[in-house]
Amino acid sequence: MAASSTPRFTKSHSNVVLENGAEDEEYEKLSHESKELLLSLPREKGWGHPYFYSYQDIWYSPGLIQAIISFQNHFQSKESDIIITSLPKSGTTWLKALTFAIVNRNRFSPSQQNHPLLTSNVHDLVPFFEVNYYGNNQIPNLSNLPEPRLFGTHVPFNSLPDSIMKSKCKIIYICRNPFDHFVSFWIFINKVIPSSMPKLSREEAFERYSNGVTEFGPFWIHMLSYWRGSKVMPNKVMFLTYEDLKGDINFFLKRMAEFLGIPFNSDEESNGVIESIIELCSFEKMKELEVNKNGKFLQKYENKHFFRKGEVGDWVNHFSPWMEEKLSKVIEDKLGGSGLSF
Repeated sequence: MAASSTPRFTKSHSNVVLENGAEDEEYEKLSHESKELLLSLPREKGWGHPYFYSYQDIWYSPGLIQAIISFQNHFQSKESDIIITSLPKSGTTWLKALTFAIVNRNRFSPSQQNHPLLTSNVHDLVPFFEVNYYGNNQIPNLSNLPEPRLFGTHVPFNSLPDSIMKSKCKIIYICRNPFDHFVSFWIFINKVIPSSMPKLSREEAFERYSNGVTEFGPFWIHMLSYWRGSKVMPNKVMFLTYEDLKGDINFFLKRMAEFLGIPFNSDEESNGVIESIIELCSFEKMKELEVNKNGKFLQKYENKHFFRKGEVGDWVNHFSPWMEEKLSKVIEDKLGGSGLSF
């Protein structure tokens, strides 16, 4: 994939002005080292951001690159850590909620009226490394967080810090059929995109998606990194698909608990604990919570935008025949022979 030319920046007052004349406030907040790094990276037009840059074979906005490098350099994993990983809009919110409920079921009964998942957005309960902790030039001290520590990230497997790779922490990854993933991601970005930027048409967004130019993309590199990681380290990496969870949530909830080393016992099963967790974390339940209808994540993104339909197969309402044919070919070309299919 050919990248566009290296970006050229000029100074204008206190802001950095891009070639197209648009002020890039995100760039202005970067460290000198990060600005120097960007000059050496391939660049493409972004969506949701003016430009994406390719760092370790993945497309990111400038601020994320700086945050991820800090995450890679400073995070110290513990053996008991649990890390929820995904591409954006792949079932992240649901998986975080399920994991939080499983891990904390002795502390917070899933049937209690004041459960944290009923009063807090799950992304505040299971924060993202690259956004909540290492964004905005932060180097947090996470050593005193209660264990097991639960984290989230959209960073691909091959870019995780060495401390995570060397520890016995657990990683659960979820991905989604690329057809549904594209639709969900495109609609989400157009809802949260800054008003100063134009919204992308379905066709324009689809072209970029098919070429791999999405934040944390290409989707095939991201998915395959965790797919292969789960094959090499099955006790460390659990690979799930959104379709699997929708198809048999009871079965996969048990598998998750077993993978985390905290299986449901017979009393819990007979007392309906599994069913209570499923109900607590259901799409319908979370979507109607007051905190998810009116609150904001990072004081920036409205929580309601994290909940759309939660359906499998909605892509048929958005794809034209040529789009279906093209994405099918991309999937076959990029995932064929890997054993990963949808």
